[in-house]
Amino acid sequence: MAFSLLNPPPSRIALGAPVPPLPNPSFLFSQPRFPPLHIALLLRSPPPRRVQSSSTPPSPTTTEGNPTPPASREEAVAQARSCLTTALRKPLNNTLPARKLKKQQRQPRFRAEIPVVDDSPGSLVRLAFDVFSGLGVSRKGSPAKLLLVWPSSEEMELAVREFKNWGDSSSALAHAQLDSVPPDALGSCDAAVFLAPGRAQVEKLRAAVNALDPKPAVLFNPAWSFEVEEEGGFDGVAKGFVGSFNVVYSFMGLEVKGLLRKKKGVLLRCVEGGRFGGDSWVLMVEEEDEEAREFKVVSQLKRRPTIGEVENMMYNLMAANSPVTKSARFLRELVSNVTGRKGKQ
Repeated sequence: MAFSLLNPPPSRIALGAPVPPLPNPSFLFSQPRFPPLHIALLLRSPPPRRVQSSSTPPSPTTTEGNPTPPASREEAVAQARSCLTTALRKPLNNTLPARKLKKQQRQPRFRAEIPVVDDSPGSLVRLAFDVFSGLGVSRKGSPAKLLLVWPSSEEMELAVREFKNWGDSSSALAHAQLDSVPPDALGSCDAAVFLAPGRAQVEKLRAAVNALDPKPAVLFNPAWSFEVEEEGGFDGVAKGFVGSFNVVYSFMGLEVKGLLRKKKGVLLRCVEGGRFGGDSWVLMVEEEDEEAREFKVVSQLKRRPTIGEVENMMYNLMAANSPVTKSARFLRELVSNVTGRKGKQ
C-alpha cells in the first residue's frame, strides 16, 4: 500500500500549456510505502482574465453543510476568494478605534493555501492576479487598497507589468518587495498580502507584519510545508508568529493505493463566516460508486491534523474497507456458525 500526500509548498501555477481538466482533484504518486509526503495538484490553468469586483462573492458550493472540494483550478480560486473576502470584510469596516481593541484582536491575520504544480515566477503572478484582482472587499464604501508583497524583485517587476497587461489598471492594488517594503506603502494600504514568502524570509515577514499592525495581514501560499512547522523548522518566536495566522482556506489532496484498489481523499478547510473555532478541518474520501464520484465526510477535526495523523486515518479507512479484511471477517463468522462457537473478534 502506498500513500501519497500532495503538498509542495503551495505557491505557484504554470503559465505554460494548461493541464487537461479532471473530473475530480487528481494527484501524482508512485512511491514505495511511507514515501516522502509531497503534493502535486493538477488544476486547469485557463488564460488569465479580469475578475469582476463584487461586494457579495459567490459562496463555495456546499453539501449538507460541508464545502465541496474543488474539481478545477477555477473552483479552488473561487473558494479562496470567497473565504478571503468574507474574512477581510469585518476588520476592514470595524468602527472601533484600534487602541480600544484587546491586544489579541488588534491585527487580524489570515492564511490561504492553494496547492499547485509549477514553481516559475510567472505562475505565482498569475495565481495572485486571479485571486486578488477585483477581490470585492471594500472599506467604508470604497474599494479596499491591497498591498501585494512579493518574495523577490523579479516577481514584483513581472507582476507590475503583467497585471497591467491583463487589464488591472485600478488603484486598489499596489506592489512591494518583502526585502524592502517602504513604510509609506504599509501606511497607505488597508491590508497587505504576503505572497509565497520563503522560510528564510520569516523574520522579514514578521517585521513587515508588525509594522502593518493593526491592519489585516494575509499570508498566501507560504513556500514551506506544514510539516516544517510541526517538525521544528522554526524556533519558538518564529513558530508562534507563523501559527498566529488563522487558516481561512486550505485544500490538500491525497490518495492511498492498496493491492487491489486505490482511494482518493481531500483535507479541506473553507471558512466562510470567520468562525475559526467552529469551522472544522474536514477529511473526505471518494465514494465507491464510480458513477456518482462524490466525496463523503469521514472525519471533522477541530485543529489542523499532522501528516502522520492524516496518513493513519487513510490507512485505517482502507484497511476497514479492504476486500481482504472483509473476507477474513466473513470466514470468522462462517466458522462460528458451523461450530456454534462465537467468532474471535
